[in-house]
Amino acid sequence: MKILVTPTSMQPGKGDKVLQRLKEFSDDLVFNPLGRPLSEEELIPLLKECDGYIAGLDYVTKKVMEACPKLKVISRYGVGYDRVDIAAAKEKGIKVTNTPGVNAEAVGELAFGMILAVARKIPYLDDQTRKGMWPRSSGMELKGKTIGILGLGAIGRVVARCAGGYDMNVMAYDPFIDKEYCEKNGIGIKTFDALIAEANVISLHLPMTEQTRHIINDDVIAKMQDEVILVNTSRGGIIDEEAVYRALKSGKLGGLGLDAFEKEPPENSPLFELSNVVATPHTGAHTKEAADNMAYASIKNLVDVLSQNECMFLVNP
Repeated sequence: MKILVTPTSMQPGKGDKVLQRLKEFSDDLVFNPLGRPLSEEELIPLLKECDGYIAGLDYVTKKVMEACPKLKVISRYGVGYDRVDIAAAKEKGIKVTNTPGVNAEAVGELAFGMILAVARKIPYLDDQTRKGMWPRSSGMELKGKTIGILGLGAIGRVVARCAGGYDMNVMAYDPFIDKEYCEKNGIGIKTFDALIAEANVISLHLPMTEQTRHIINDDVIAKMQDEVILVNTSRGGIIDEEAVYRALKSGKLGGLGLDAFEKEPPENSPLFELSNVVATPHTGAHTKEAADNMAYASIKNLVDVLSQNECMFLVNP
């Protein structure tokens, strides 16, 4: 069987150890020649003759699936699948899988690292010091502050654990919240509006849906406390970047950490003009441990589907 593999950390020379497992299943592997997520025009010629596909953050549209009649499974390397047209896949009989939970520690740690970086202005001070400056700039201590976690899944729970280590007051909103877990771990359960109004720090861990697109907008920001730190390590479209830019410029928001953008890679974003913005290239899951875990899980899902074995992580059963 012919398999396309597009995640950048699973290319030859980077993921040879985990790829050996895939080579035991198929010796006809195709790889991503561009080293970045692929558009539909770039994806089609690579995927056209493939039976299976381990997908990075590529745009897997209906047009792509219609051009690939042999395709049987799209195995997402990661938990998110908003760039895959699930309805079209179901219509074509293509199974879609993901790897929930395996990168939670990596993404959660990055999110909290961003909170620290923004609160203490670490990237700005590092840059100024390297340039021969010696600035005096006051940051914000986290102890005693309130952190609001939007989305208390596996990643949100890592952030909550880290925040607890800093003696922060932890509260969360999630439409499917586990009340028993929150009670056991001292996490306050809030409505969306209450969390927005009370938090000093807000960390976003939500899937991209029609309901969550631009959930952080002008109206919501207006309800926040002044100088809130906002961090997004989930999906870029969850925040309205223009609204956030205005709030940062006005001082309403105290700082921003972004690991995800509406357009990736971002081009000439006005956010980059601001010293209180910390940006990373959608790298939350990029630790050796998480990369290996996601690779093995995505390979197992693909092999299970193509071997007609039970797969526990079907997105569209």
